Amino acid sequence: MRDHAQRDRGAPAAGGQPAGQPAARPGRLRFAGLGYALAVLLTGTNLATPLYATYEHVFRLSPLDVTLLVAVYAAAVVVALLICGPLSDTAGYRPVLVAGLAAAACGSALLAAATGPGWLFAGRAVQGLAVGTCSGALTAGLVLTEPHGRRARASFLAATATTAACGFGPVLAGALAQYAPAPRTLSYLVEIGLLVPAAGAAALLPGSLGRTGQRWRPRWPSLPAPVRAAFLGPAVVSLLAWAVAYVVLALVPSYAAAALGGSNLLVDGAAAGSLLLVAALAQAACRSWDPARAQQAGLLGLTAGLLGLIGAGLAGSVALLFAAMAVAGAGQGLAFMGGIRRINEIAPAAARAGTVAMFYVVTYAGSGLVTVGVGLLATLLGLTASVRWFGAVLAAACVLMLVALRSVPALSRAVPAAAPVHAGRPG
Repeated sequence: MRDHAQRDRGAPAAGGQPAGQPAARPGRLRFAGLGYALAVLLTGTNLATPLYATYEHVFRLSPLDVTLLVAVYAAAVVVALLICGPLSDTAGYRPVLVAGLAAAACGSALLAAATGPGWLFAGRAVQGLAVGTCSGALTAGLVLTEPHGRRARASFLAATATTAACGFGPVLAGALAQYAPAPRTLSYLVEIGLLVPAAGAAALLPGSLGRTGQRWRPRWPSLPAPVRAAFLGPAVVSLLAWAVAYVVLALVPSYAAAALGGSNLLVDGAAAGSLLLVAALAQAACRSWDPARAQQAGLLGLTAGLLGLIGAGLAGSVALLFAAMAVAGAGQGLAFMGGIRRINEIAPAAARAGTVAMFYVVTYAGSGLVTVGVGLLATLLGLTASVRWFGAVLAAACVLMLVALRSVPALSRAVPAAAPVHAGRPG
């Protein structure tokens, strides 16, 4: 993503004020409006999580169907990132965000009106397109409109808000579905209502914000040859981190109901959402850690959390389940934070956008495939057994990756600054 922020300390910030001086009210309002829009958009993406068990019963879905709903969302995000992401450079952020937030409302409306599996798949696909369309512009817009021009602060807040909002969605939907009327529709209607002021905030942005004058073209990811060896480690770490998150979001509510002998939608949603809520807290608490330390600690946390997930099912313990999700969440947050920081370290300036895009494609596509694989296994072995197998296999993969990071120099060695940059095909 192109960084449009002012580079000089004395350059004007987004609100027209010199960096470090008090910001004008419009600048603060734009920053707050974009932050609100990002949080609301991503809260809506996981509202379906605690309802999957209900959908399985009402629409006769299999665990494979549920994981395909997650995979469809991930695939739609990738498509929108590649096709619509560069559009903001041409048209500016305002029209892209208004259209994307309207699409998010349409996705929620499809899910609220669902009378069969087709509606669910359509709603999740539209949600994915909305997130892929908006996420880049929202993140870059926060950097541009930060009242005092502090780019690092804006980027950190955007990343933390993204993770926390994704985790809050299942908790909100679980509470509404358990204790309020219309359990399959109310949370989506609330989301639509919250999106209205978000779209209003986007509509009030200056038309020139984000516009570079470049012609639109799809952003196909590429990976320069000198960074391919160093790219592999953080890409795999991120894939493992989000594979755990996706399977937890897709299957842990049903797993909790089956393994613990009962179902409370708030408990089920909180068990899944707590992973990403704790991930956001871990990222905030350990923001000063270097990439190697964060990745290694993250892999350890993921391993311990996955083993705890297995133990919670065997023991039938709600307390152990939440403890396992907390440990896995801390691991997920640290692993992903370390991975993306490592990518930013090794990516050449001339090929940064393509390198980061490839990182996200590997993350989304790989974790989506893992999630579908677990769903397929669940149709053959049953949900409880498949989640336990998944936990054991992914815990082993995390241990192997941890050993590889410590013992294979190419995975952790910095790319020489003088190395020539040759843009190549995706590696």
